[in-house]
Amino acid sequence: MISRPLRCLIAASLSSVLVGTSPINAAPEGFIEGQLKVLSRRPVELAEENPATVTAKNYADYPLIILSQAERKQIARITADADGNYRASLPAGDYILDVEGRVRRRLHVRAQPFTVVPNQTVHVDMTIEAGFGAEATAPQE
Repeated sequence: MISRPLRCLIAASLSSVLVGTSPINAAPEGFIEGQLKVLSRRPVELAEENPATVTAKNYADYPLIILSQAERKQIARITADADGNYRASLPAGDYILDVEGRVRRRLHVRAQPFTVVPNQTVHVDMTIEAGFGAEATAPQE
């Protein structure tokens, strides 16, 4: 026969184990998706009417970064697929979408703030203008 104090100790131990194994309710995530476009600015040739043209770039050469809006800390790094599309899941919050190394590579990009809401998708497109100086420092194909 088990003594009363031992039974109380066993009951208390079991209840603490059951409380410790209750599922953790993590905040639901939301998503960001969009399309990356890379425009190339080249010197105008006489036969050309429009100097800005969309080029078939390797989108992996232009990784996107997601920064926290408050601290500007990098939260994630994403790469667009072969068609320029990207998608990532993030906890709810305020963020900034930017291009990695844009200053060093002299890329003309407007960093874009956005907000992720749980269980919803926010659509943010990113356009990069690769200028004269950027062409010299960007990876060659």
